[in-house]
Formats: sequence, structure tokens, C-alpha cells
Amino acid sequence: MQTGIRPLSVGRRVKDRAVQGLVYLAFAIAVVPLVSVLWMVISNGLKRFDIEFLTHSMRNIGARDAGGGAYHAIIGTLEQVLLASLIAVPIGLLTAVYLVEYGNGGRLSRMISFFVDIMTGVPSIVAGLFVLAFWILVLGMPFSGFAGALALSILMMPVVVRSTEEMLRLVPNELREASFALGVPKWRTIAKVVLPTAFTGIVTGVMLAVARVAGETAPLLLTVFFTDSINEDPFNGPQMGLPLYVFGQSGLPQDVAIDRAWTGALTLILIVMLLNLVARLISWWRSPAKRG
Repeated sequence: MQTGIRPLSVGRRVKDRAVQGLVYLAFAIAVVPLVSVLWMVISNGLKRFDIEFLTHSMRNIGARDAGGGAYHAIIGTLEQVLLASLIAVPIGLLTAVYLVEYGNGGRLSRMISFFVDIMTGVPSIVAGLFVLAFWILVLGMPFSGFAGALALSILMMPVVVRSTEEMLRLVPNELREASFALGVPKWRTIAKVVLPTAFTGIVTGVMLAVARVAGETAPLLLTVFFTDSINEDPFNGPQMGLPLYVFGQSGLPQDVAIDRAWTGALTLILIVMLLNLVARLISWWRSPAKRG
């Protein structure tokens, strides 16, 4: 009995296998640099990855002295990224909601999209220069972790806007129409139907933005400045960050400083991985399928 499905010819089967092989080869080529970088950072960073490194600062530690740690830089990075997220995520989320749900291709929405595209290509040092010129030089504010967070938030906003916008556009219109048919207001439909449906994708976009700014050095050089002491107040005085710590230690010729730089880079990677893991757990816990 004929089923109507013709088997693949030998030529087509060969082409299919060849294309699969090329895809696997391209994937392997793309993974090689990532694996090599990870291996280099892990193998060199484990030399100083200990309790002392995670719980001590560089206060009273000279460039030639062994010991010291990056506790002050870890605290600074966590606070700066948190403040930048508190600034950029709400603004980016509300902007994306307006573009998708209320913009309707109007002049304002086109203007916002244009400026978001421009911000996407802004170099990180330009964001630092803007905060330095306006916040520190014009307004007279001190170098601080908050100033660095302002610069990082400028870099985060376009990533949050674009990723959230794409996730909102993937929400089926049938869900919106069903909610409207029940007499639910538009704002409540967005809050209770659209955003929860796109929640997992939004969290992923936010973590992409966090991963982008967590390793930025140029904005922090201009706004946060250097310090070897622990400063837990991001609103007052210079505050160290892990990218600055790695940059400063890697510029010293001593082996002990180079080891500290490698360990700082490993710590930064682990922090970003941990934040991504937490975000994945939250998105899994709050996903509509899980709650249903």
C-alpha cells in the first residue's frame, strides 16, 4: 500500500547530511573560543580563589605584597548593578509596553524607537563621559557607585526595551481580545495577561542587560574612581568594582597582582552565572505553566 510519502533520494540524503555536518562544525568553531577563554580564566583564577580573596580588601596591601582580596570590589559591583537595574528595568519595561500596546506606530513611538536604536549603538565610554560631564562636573556630585550605576543604566535601557518589546509582540492577540471581551480594562489586561505571559522572556532580556553591564570598565573609570578600601555606601565617595579591580591589577607587573586579576575575572564570571541561575529559577517559579 502506497502512503504517498516518497523516500529521500540518495542525493538529497547526502546533501542533508552535509548541511548537518556544516552546522555542527560551525557550532564547534563558535564554542572553541568560549571554552578556551573559560579554561584560561578558571585555570589561572583558581590560584587565589579562597576565603581570604572573597572576604578581604586591598587596603594596606602593596603591589608586591601577597594576599589581599576583592571583597570591596564585589560589594561595589553588586550595588552598582543593582542600582542600575532599579533604574533601567522599570523605565525599559514601561517604554516597551507603550511601544507595543499604546504606540500604534504614531510619531512619538517612532521617535522613541529611533532614540532606542541610537542608544543601542552608544559606546560605553560615551555613557561614562555623559554622566561625568553632567552629574559630576555640572551638578558637582562626587565620584560614587551611584554615578557609575547611572552610566550603566544608560547601557542597560535599550537592551531591556528591545528584548521586552520582542517578547510582548510574541504574546498572541487572542489573549488580549479574550480579556477585552470579558470587559477587562486595557491596563489590567496588560498587567494580568500580557506581562505574565511574556515574563520568562522579559527576565531573560533583563539578565542579558545585566550581563552586558556587569563587566563594563570604561564608564566606571570616569564615574566611580579607584579605592582599595571597603565602601558600602554607593552614594558617597569612590567605590571599587570588579571590572576596575581586574583592570588595575592586570596593569601591574608583579605575579601576585596578575593572579589577583585572574581571580577577579573568575569571580565576576561566577557572579553573572549565579545571577542568571537565580533569574531562571524565578522565571520558572512564576511562569504561567507552573502556576497553572
